[in-house]
Order: sequence, then structure tokens, then C-alpha cells
Amino acid sequence: MSKKEIQIGGQAVIEGVMMRGPDYIATAVRRKDDTIEVHREKFQSITRKKRILALPVIRGFVSLVEMLIIGFKSLSFSVSRYEMDNEDKNRQIKKSDSREKFQEILSFVLAFGLAFLLFAYLPYQLTEWLRLSKGNLYFNLLAGSIRIIFFIVYIWLISKLKDINRIFQYHGAEHKSVYAYENGCRLVPGEIQRFTTRHPRCGTSFIFLVLLISIAVFSIVDTLVTAFWGYPQVFVRLGYHLLLIPLISGLSYELLKLSSRNINHPLVKVITAPGLILQKITTQPPDDKQVEVAVIAMQCALEIEPAAQEKIKYL
Repeated sequence: MSKKEIQIGGQAVIEGVMMRGPDYIATAVRRKDDTIEVHREKFQSITRKKRILALPVIRGFVSLVEMLIIGFKSLSFSVSRYEMDNEDKNRQIKKSDSREKFQEILSFVLAFGLAFLLFAYLPYQLTEWLRLSKGNLYFNLLAGSIRIIFFIVYIWLISKLKDINRIFQYHGAEHKSVYAYENGCRLVPGEIQRFTTRHPRCGTSFIFLVLLISIAVFSIVDTLVTAFWGYPQVFVRLGYHLLLIPLISGLSYELLKLSSRNINHPLVKVITAPGLILQKITTQPPDDKQVEVAVIAMQCALEIEPAAQEKIKYL
């Protein structure tokens, strides 16, 4: 299998990068003593085991769920290593297990509630207050625009946090490394740093496609609902829109997959432009040590033996 046929990708985690290859997932994390700890495990998508789940659109939603699970596991691994490196500090602020568990649940509830408020309820309610609920296209255009604006502002605000900015640097290291591999370059920082941090196959571009495609899908479905049952109330509309997310994510996946094969087509450049622009925020220039971590994660995911073996600790 040639390099062009293998699509490698991943995500940034705390002080590291996760990469997913055809058969393996590898997460590499820079430890406090400057070593790089690697967790690698074999992975085969369920879409390769069940043919029905490999059908177009369906495979997009399945892949999204798989990546969310993989991403959470990789992030948890990086968090555990970060806590180990800061255990002296953790001892000073030691909390009871029950209190710590309560705070974790509370944080999850607050995060979910904030996401629902900003990206679901508020865009719909604001559009309703402007009396656009009876214009299905105008309603979804405005609600979708508000959702996009909230998303951009949210990303911009969290990028100002020091820890988040560092994760965005590792995100940039991931993209640069993938570009270098796809172009057949030597996987060393000096060669890799020549590439841009913005990649059209990024998850940021996927999210932007979801936001854009949702406007079209919601408008069509709202028109059908209105024709048969009349104009829906805000919470009714919100309810069946949420049920359409698997379809929208599947369509977005197919469009992103198609665009990656025709990256130089003018229409594809227009489609991927918003995501690439947003990556000016979500990816930041990495240093050579961050690039080294990304390269090791990629090599382990592709079953390529990394050069810097003396720095690596495998789990």
C-alpha cells in the first residue's frame, strides 16, 4: 500500500498527539523528564466487520462515534500522565474520592448544559424572537449563522488560555507531520516545519461542514414538516433537528472524504476554505520537540520504527 493510499490522522492531547493508522492507534506524550511515552493498541473499525455499517453516510456517523471514543481514551491517557508528572502539586490539593467524583459529574453537566444553550437552544430562540419561525429557509440561515458565530467566538476565547494554546500547538505539529508523510519527506523536524499547520481533512473542517450542511438539511425537513403539520414550536423543531444529526454527520463525512480526493478542484477549495480559515485559531506553530512527539505517534501508528528509541517508553 503506497503512502498516498494510507490516510493517517489524529488529534492533539495534553502534551502529546494521538495518531490513527490502518491497523493501530498510537498516543505519544512528552513526560516531565523529557522522555516520550507511547501507548499503542490494535484497532479495526466496526465498518470493516459489518458491511451494512460501511455503506455511504452510515459509515460517516459510525466513524464519528468511533473517533469520539478513541479521542476520549487518548485524552484520558494524556491526563493521567500529566497528573503523574504533577503529583507533588496534586498532593497539596488532595480531595476525597467522593468530592472529586462529584466535581467531575458537575463539570460534565455544566459543559453539556453550556453547549446545549449556546449551540442548540439560543440560536433557535433568538430566531424565534425575530419572528422568522414561519420562514423555514430564513429561520435556519439565521439560526445556523448564530451557531457558527458562537462556535468561532468560543474557539477564539479558549485559544487565549495557555494550556489550550499549547494543545493547539500539538494540533499544528500533527498536521505538519501528516503533510510531510503524504509528500514523502524525511520525518525530521527540519523537513516537517516547512509545511503549513492547516490541513483540509482536519476535524475542524468537519465541524464546519456539519454546521453548513445542517442549514440545508434542516430547511428541507422543516418545509416538509410545515407542509404536513404546520409550523413547529421551538422545542419541537429542536427535537427533530437533533435526531437528524447522524444523517448530517454522515453527509459531512462523505463530502470531506470526496474533497480529500479532489483537493485542487475549485469547488472543493471553496467548500474547505471556512475550515482552513478557522484552523488559524485551532492550530498554532509547534516547536521541534512537539513535532518530534507527533512524528513518533505517527510512526507507531503506521508500524514504522522511530529513530529516537532511547527517548521512548512503550506501554
